[in-house]
Amino acid sequence: MTNRLQVGMSFDRSFPPAFVTEAARALEAGGAQQLWVIEDCFFTAGPSLAAAALSVTEQLTVGVGILPAVARTAAVTAMEIATLCGLGPGRVLPGIGHGVQSWMAQMGVRPVSPLTALDEVMVAVTRLLAGEEVTSHGHYVDLDAVRLEHPPADPPPLLAGVFGPKSLALAGRVAGGLVLAEPASPSYVRWSLEQAGRRPGDPGFHVAVFGILCVKNDRAEAYRTMAPWLGRQLDEPRTTLTTLPFFDDLAARYAQKGLDGLATMPAQWWTELAPVGTLDDAAAHLKALEDAGVQSLGMFTVPDVEVARTQLADVVELARR
Repeated sequence: MTNRLQVGMSFDRSFPPAFVTEAARALEAGGAQQLWVIEDCFFTAGPSLAAAALSVTEQLTVGVGILPAVARTAAVTAMEIATLCGLGPGRVLPGIGHGVQSWMAQMGVRPVSPLTALDEVMVAVTRLLAGEEVTSHGHYVDLDAVRLEHPPADPPPLLAGVFGPKSLALAGRVAGGLVLAEPASPSYVRWSLEQAGRRPGDPGFHVAVFGILCVKNDRAEAYRTMAPWLGRQLDEPRTTLTTLPFFDDLAARYAQKGLDGLATMPAQWWTELAPVGTLDDAAAHLKALEDAGVQSLGMFTVPDVEVARTQLADVVELARR
């Protein structure tokens, strides 16, 4: 993996599965470097989508963001990842996270301690992908002399899709990198790395992020388009927003002026938040992410196939800059 920012599309969970091969081919043909597939319950399965994308491309890296730690056993998760690596050697970026706990409860697998579960799964899967024989009798991982028959020759970094301080600290110890949810600003990236006890560009620690793409010829139109999305984020702010240096001013502006206040907020705030505005604005956001230590970016398009087809051109253009 290179330290230069690799750019691609995030495949929205609502897209029909068959669209993944079309998107993968278009991204590779245009010169984009990555496609990220999303596994959210109860939509489409990440490994299946990733396998389809790998099978119709030769250079495209496919990221999986993310596999819930307890939805599969550690051995099956390792088998899934190893199989993907066999289909596309050197082109797989797998992510594992806690998963949404209400979804885990629906499936009857919600752990008492999500942190312990993620710790045990990350360690076991990493060792299995390295070709080790693993015996482990933990709270959530129970393996007896398990070894993969087809481990990857060059195991990929196992990324942790997390956002809380304790989980980020765990990721810094046991993961090969991070997958950070949107809106992943440079400020949020730096804060996350600090929580993980890592520095930008740490060897062997890969940082991948997601963003929301909206490119228009008129940046004011892009801001108006994205204001409702940002308002929804501010209604229940997470660390993705609260770590912004201007968060207090942003929240006050939203409280006083509503969506109009967001649509007319300073351009540099939008550039910090996401690839939103003109193509040059979006490119400036990507450059800031790279400077913060990000190596992979998956951009979400509008969750409509016809619109997404048109936005693929923007993804490709940004990837080629």
